[in-house]
Amino acid sequence: MITWRNEEARQRLERWFSRFRDRIDSPTESFEVPTRFGPNHVLVAGPPDGIPLVCLHAMRTGSSFLVSELNPILDRYRVIAPDLPGQSVRGLQTRLPLSDSSHVDWLADILNELDLGSTKLFGVSWGGFVARQFATNLPDRVEKLALLVPAGIANGSHLKGLTKMALPMLRYQLWRTDNNLRRLLVPIFTSWDEEWTGYTGDAVLDMPFDYRIPPVASDQDLQDLTMPVLALGGSEDISFPGVEVVRRICAIAPRAQGHVIQDCKHCPPATSDFRTWLANRLAAFFGNTKDGEPCESE
Repeated sequence: MITWRNEEARQRLERWFSRFRDRIDSPTESFEVPTRFGPNHVLVAGPPDGIPLVCLHAMRTGSSFLVSELNPILDRYRVIAPDLPGQSVRGLQTRLPLSDSSHVDWLADILNELDLGSTKLFGVSWGGFVARQFATNLPDRVEKLALLVPAGIANGSHLKGLTKMALPMLRYQLWRTDNNLRRLLVPIFTSWDEEWTGYTGDAVLDMPFDYRIPPVASDQDLQDLTMPVLALGGSEDISFPGVEVVRRICAIAPRAQGHVIQDCKHCPPATSDFRTWLANRLAAFFGNTKDGEPCESE
């Protein structure tokens, strides 16, 4: 399985990867580490003596896209961002099963190669599913877990998803116009960023879509999250409703706290104000020696 449609598409996706890497306000390092599934690309940014923070990006994006949104924390954290298999032009060209331990094994191999024992872990959307799955299965390897609009905790209406996403996507694939792109992205984009918009418009056409939906975690899966957990959901997220996501994690995970970001769709604001807010929230959570603030699910 190849995550681009042809060589021209791969080159276009690579250019977008580099453009977002150029947005990172820190020197970066790029290298591959061996895993049982093959060599895996990892992007690292932030001071060499910074606090290690492993970050997992959303589906159909890549490490540079996520790290560019984390600029405000790169003065104190050493962000380590592997590209997820099948979800990035730099990722392994395979889609690992969602219902077994494949993603757990994949991330364990990366952490082992980087000599990271128990680590701070942050995942967004699809990356949130992988991070949660890893933390459930190997809790001793996760010091603290933060999730932003995570998949696999609570799902939105499939009918709403079909009408708001699937049909506009089909329309855009058939007729690539600015108006059809806006129809596709308005339900999921909180703010309008030209580079994110341009990239997503190309990715819709250049990357075969992964229609799998990460399975919802069982109550036992969430009970096994014995580390401090921070859940951040979007109040207007039609894919993974923020109120339900935060409420469920806070009700079941033993040491969870959460916050519903108001007026936030599945893709949070691509603004300097939100980046600063997120950086401060993550820094407060990862730097706190206590479990932290209570759940805010309303």
